[in-house]
Amino acid sequence: MTDTERDVFLPVAAQPSVDALVEQAKTGEELGYDTAWLPETWGRDAVTTLTSIAHGTEDIDIGTSIMPVYSRSPALIGQTAATLQEVSEGRFRLGLGPSGPIVIENWHGVDFGNPLRRTRETVDIVKKVLSGEELEYDGEYFDLQGFRLRCDPPETVPPVETAGMGPKAVELAGRFADGWHALMLTADGIQDRLEDFNRGSEMGDRDRSEQRVNLSLTCCALDDAEEAKRLVKGHTCFYIGGMGTFYRDNLARQGHEDVAEAVYDNWQEGDREAAMAALPDDLLEDLAVWGTPEEARERFERFADLDGPDAVSVSFPRGAELDQIEQTMDALQPN
Repeated sequence: MTDTERDVFLPVAAQPSVDALVEQAKTGEELGYDTAWLPETWGRDAVTTLTSIAHGTEDIDIGTSIMPVYSRSPALIGQTAATLQEVSEGRFRLGLGPSGPIVIENWHGVDFGNPLRRTRETVDIVKKVLSGEELEYDGEYFDLQGFRLRCDPPETVPPVETAGMGPKAVELAGRFADGWHALMLTADGIQDRLEDFNRGSEMGDRDRSEQRVNLSLTCCALDDAEEAKRLVKGHTCFYIGGMGTFYRDNLARQGHEDVAEAVYDNWQEGDREAAMAALPDDLLEDLAVWGTPEEARERFERFADLDGPDAVSVSFPRGAELDQIEQTMDALQPN
C-alpha cells in the first residue's frame, strides 16, 4: 500500500436527512478517511450541509466536489469558501466544476456557454477574494471592480480545485487550480490525463508538489458480491447513458468507443438492461470497485497503488441504501 490518501464522497442519493450526512462524515472521521467530499446536484445544498458537518466533526477535512460554477457568482463562491474555512477551523477544500448542460440549463436556467472559460474565470476571482485583495477583474464573463472581503480573509487559504474529464479541462486545472478531481478513468486513462495536468502545471509555472490529484471511484463492498456489482454497473451506465454526452465521450476517448456508444444508445432508448449488458465486466473492473469486502479491498488497492493520484476517493452507487454505504465505508477504511 502506498501513502496515497483515502477520501470518502458522501452519497448523492441516500440522504434521508442532514443529520444522516453529518453522521456519515463522523463515521468517515472515525474510520480514518482524510477528506469527506459532498457533491451538490439538486438535493440539499452543499454549503448548509457542510456547515453542519464542520460543527459535527473535528479532524476530517471537508470539501465540495463539485460546486457548480454556474449556480453562484464567483464572488459569492469566494465568500462562501472563506466562511466555510472559518467554521471548519481550516479544514475546507473548495472543489469547483461546470457540471453539464442538462443540470445547468434545465435546473438553473442558465446558458451553459463556454464551461472552460467560465471555470477559469471563477477560479481566478475566487482566489482574489480569498486573498483579501480589492477585486479588479476584466474577463469574458465577469467585469468586476472595487470590492473586497468585509471580514478578514482566511489565515490559511483553502485550496481551490477543479473537476474535468477532457484534455483541455484537465490542462486548465493544472494551470490555474490547486488540484484536479478525476472521475471514471481507467489506469491508462488517468495516465493520459495526468500528462495534460502536468503540462498545464508547467504552463502556469505552478509548484506541482503543492497540487493534489484526487481519483474518485464508485465502490460497493457487500457480502452479496453480485448485488454489489449490479449497483456499481447500474450507476456507471446511468452516467455514461443518462447524464449528457460528457461521460460517454470520456469513455470513448480512452479507447472504448463501441462500448460507450452501445451503453449510451440503449440507455437513451430506455433499455436499461441492454445498456448494462453492453458494459463488459473487464472494463467495469478498470473503472470501479465492487465485490465482497475482501474482493473490494483487493480491487481498491490496485487503484491506490497507481502512480499519479495523491488521493483515491470511495464514492457510492446512486442506488445504494444507507446500510450498504456504511458497509462499504467500513470495508474500505484506511485504518
